[in-house]
Amino acid sequence: MVSEKLNIKQLKEVAKQIRENIILMIYKAKAGHPGGSLSAADIVTALYYYAMNVDPANPHWEDRDRFILSKGHACPVWYAVLAEKGFFSKEHLNTLRKMDSILQGHADMKKTPGVDMTVGSLGQGICAGLGMALSAKLLKKTYHTWVLIGDGETQEGSIWEAAMSGAKWKLDNLTVIIDLNGIQNDSFVDEIMPVGDMKAKWEAFGWKTIEINGHQMEEIVEAVDQVKMNKGQPIVIIANTVKGKGVSFMENVPIWHGKAPNEKEFQQAMNEIRSSQ
Repeated sequence: MVSEKLNIKQLKEVAKQIRENIILMIYKAKAGHPGGSLSAADIVTALYYYAMNVDPANPHWEDRDRFILSKGHACPVWYAVLAEKGFFSKEHLNTLRKMDSILQGHADMKKTPGVDMTVGSLGQGICAGLGMALSAKLLKKTYHTWVLIGDGETQEGSIWEAAMSGAKWKLDNLTVIIDLNGIQNDSFVDEIMPVGDMKAKWEAFGWKTIEINGHQMEEIVEAVDQVKMNKGQPIVIIANTVKGKGVSFMENVPIWHGKAPNEKEFQQAMNEIRSSQ
């Protein structure tokens, strides 16, 4: 199956709906991570509605493209997209983090249709993605593996071990996307542990790099098209984003890494998202 690709205008509209879903889920759960979910909304939307070949009716289709949200705490964005795409009923979005829900605080491949890898331990998603991509090469499969990581996550040593391996095996069927929003759990990344020049680092590890505005759908789509034409080495897309994008009082404010909005904040957030262009 080849998934239908949406155009730029359609992708932007879906991304707005994804942001609404994120805020609604976290508000109802009274817990969750809005900041990093909102910063990744445009990227994950483009992957599922433009880049990836998937079949919601057959989540375990052998030749599907794979996606791993390595920054697993941002799973509300993943759940929102999977529900909109039809992997499960949108009614489940009302059960985020509840006992026995298929939507836990970190995505579980044994519980959630469409989740290719259980996530939560930072630095491990890229390692699993590396294995999937290498397996595809060995089995002569054509599926592509996409891994989304956070910039704070690049403080993990396992990220760079995987980067070395990806270059060694010339895994052009593996793409890493960095959600470069500048904030992690406790504060700004540069205050906790500066990660330096991402482009220079990944190029030094043998990866082709593409830098984009992670909220400009046109740039995201163009980067995806470049990935499809790439041969001989893995690609990293460095997506410059804003934590909490789309909600004014959440944007670039560290506390919204992991805080649920109250009723007043919820209403303001939903109004801002719905009225945005």
